[in-house]
Amino acid sequence: QVQLVESGGGLVQPGGSLRLSCTASAQTAAYYTMGWFRQAPGKEREFVAAITWNSSKMDYKDSVKGRFKISRTNDNAKNTVYLQMNSVKPEDTAVYYCVVRTNPWGIPTDPAGYGYWAQGTQVTVSS
Repeated sequence: QVQLVESGGGLVQPGGSLRLSCTASAQTAAYYTMGWFRQAPGKEREFVAAITWNSSKMDYKDSVKGRFKISRTNDNAKNTVYLQMNSVKPEDTAVYYCVVRTNPWGIPTDPAGYGYWAQGTQVTVSS
């Protein structure tokens, strides 16, 4: 069982920056792919970014490439994934979900590829 705890959401102005964090409790999470999805009101849940267990591979949604950066730390019982969001735009407004895939390889963009989801944190980009 993997428990996920998110933090870092909030209100940010267009062009600003925000960093999301998510810590996975299970030691075995060090060997899992971790990532982020988001869902805006009235829209489908969509892939944002993900990173393999050893940070050898990362993938991003096209619209966030060059603006968002995903990274992670693996520290025994606490494995944390970060999403650094720069140059944010109003269209980045959504609930952001941290996810874990209990497979160390591959970065699917389908939500079905991830077995564990955090509760979600709201990110609002507005002036």
